Amino acid sequence: MNRSIGDAPDRSKAADPGADFLQLDTAEAPPGGLTDWLAHRLREAVADGRLPVGDRLPATRVLAAELGVSRGVVADAYRRLAEEGQVAGRGRGGTVVVAAPAPPAPAPSVARPEPPLFCPDPGPEVFDALRAAPARIDLSPGRPDLAAFPRAAWLRAERAVLDGLSAHDLGYGDPRGTPELRRAVAHWLARNRGVRADPDEVLITAGTAQALALTGQALGRAGITEVAAEDPGSLGARQHLAHWLAATPPVPVDADGVRVDALRATGAPAVLLTPAHQYPTGVVLTGERRRELLRWAGEGGLVIEDDYDAEHRHDRPPVPALRAALPDRVLYAGSVSKLLAPALRTGWLLVPPRFREDVLAAKRYADLGNPVLPQLVLARMMESGALERHLRLLRRRHRSRRDAMIAAVRQHLPGATVHGAAAGLHLMLTLPAGLGCTDTELATAALAHGVKVQPLSWHARLPYAQGLVLGYAAGAPGETAEGVAVLGRLVRRSG
Repeated sequence: MNRSIGDAPDRSKAADPGADFLQLDTAEAPPGGLTDWLAHRLREAVADGRLPVGDRLPATRVLAAELGVSRGVVADAYRRLAEEGQVAGRGRGGTVVVAAPAPPAPAPSVARPEPPLFCPDPGPEVFDALRAAPARIDLSPGRPDLAAFPRAAWLRAERAVLDGLSAHDLGYGDPRGTPELRRAVAHWLARNRGVRADPDEVLITAGTAQALALTGQALGRAGITEVAAEDPGSLGARQHLAHWLAATPPVPVDADGVRVDALRATGAPAVLLTPAHQYPTGVVLTGERRRELLRWAGEGGLVIEDDYDAEHRHDRPPVPALRAALPDRVLYAGSVSKLLAPALRTGWLLVPPRFREDVLAAKRYADLGNPVLPQLVLARMMESGALERHLRLLRRRHRSRRDAMIAAVRQHLPGATVHGAAAGLHLMLTLPAGLGCTDTELATAALAHGVKVQPLSWHARLPYAQGLVLGYAAGAPGETAEGVAVLGRLVRRSG
């Protein structure tokens, strides 16, 4: 069968009769059947979701040129789908998919019960599940006031960066991070954390999570497969290290911070600490305990210092970072996740010379370095003083929200004890003995009533009081008070 004139390929318009759009290739069309073939391929794409409702089809002239066919072939195929009600012409808006056939009913399957979210021994996927769980009021810890993100200051810095950006700056960068941000971080740490570091010692990471992953890999290469961890201590941080290491033995934390005698007893050559604001208790490592720890490190021990939300102080003086006292024995990690937004995925890691090459290799093979443009914008924010102005604003807002949560706890949970109120973005509550439920059961009931919290037992492997970890920075005071009132009712109901 010969092709009709309307179905004949127009070789003058395209040397290669094929389109990136749906990977259409006219060689697949039967002789004389170009229009039928094209209409069928379009129907298939609408039916299987490759062309969802709302998608715009290419202009007839453009698709005809790419396929090397006459424009009439494409127009006729579009017309057939329009007559079937699947597409519609929208004038200058083009031809748009407006309806799709109903998908076939899925085959019946055996229902499997979902595991409980607040199980006593959660896996690494639990934080993804908790973030996705719907709730009216979210009191999860670790969430800054994202509504306060300095959009105007960020935009000004971004425009200034783009105005001065060369074409060369848009290429692959240094896997350690841009020189501008490494220099700005070194200045920031000197001003705000008492840490003196050369910009060449700074490695820019995708947040503290990646800093822990890179550290775990480098320690493993050096033969260190065991890192002790505070208890109670951050479940998420411990999970990141445990993914790369053989063991993370728990070390108890008391009112003075990590117990160095118990650390020695583990025999672990390294320890993960949050000394400036211990997570989740809020304890600050005391001077005597700090001296004990530095003696342990000076005898060959290694400290991984997670400087978790150290900038957020309310009622206490600043505490210098451990890295300032013993740089050769401390791997220091920080980020802007609690200062600006976790979505920026930007942090830093200072590494002793012994591990520097292995950490850099792990970073290079992970991603070749962080995106350059956000690094340059953040560097400008740091060096211009905009970030410190933002920090002062956050301290006022967070302090008022902390006060609102404490007042709500006193009113609705009078039997609970508040810990760690002097700094940070969360409170730890220990609940009275004799409660008629576990903290995981209380968290489950709270979520069923639209309030999201974390049970304290998630973060403790050694015997510890039942309790909750409640974030106060992200929600308005009225919302926080309502959430705590729900918790109070549930506690009273449990007896």
